[in-house]
Amino acid sequence: MSRYRLHVNGKRRAVDVPGDTPLLWALREELGLTGPRYGCGVGACGACVSLINGRAGRPCVQRVDESENDSITTIEGLNRHPVQQAWVELDVAQCGYCQPGQIMTTVALLARHPDPSDAQIDEALRDNVCRCGTYPRIRAAVRRAAALARGRK
Repeated sequence: MSRYRLHVNGKRRAVDVPGDTPLLWALREELGLTGPRYGCGVGACGACVSLINGRAGRPCVQRVDESENDSITTIEGLNRHPVQQAWVELDVAQCGYCQPGQIMTTVALLARHPDPSDAQIDEALRDNVCRCGTYPRIRAAVRRAAALARGRK
């Protein structure tokens, strides 16, 4: 085991794990950040999405030893973000399991495209699986979050 220093949610945090440990396990098991969810373990479902250097990343397929120089933000690192507000306003979640990944993907999308088209929304979220099928509410919440971020009520 080795000690790795990760920059997570604006703070330097140390973890003592083997270097090939998936970042997701370090976040969840070592740091207690359970927002990023384990879904598939191969980067296919999007349940674990967190921001890695400002982009939607999948910590289930990134190793800890590849992450020391990265800035990582989990859903716990958001603070009353417009995306979170929109999700609550529109009652998006059904079971809620995939929602942290959906939210974090949307945060990354809006950072790149403040007023995304339906095609941009679909492209950004295409690999985030929602078993409950709340896709229409998710798309509406992305639009609402974009409006909130632009200062519209």
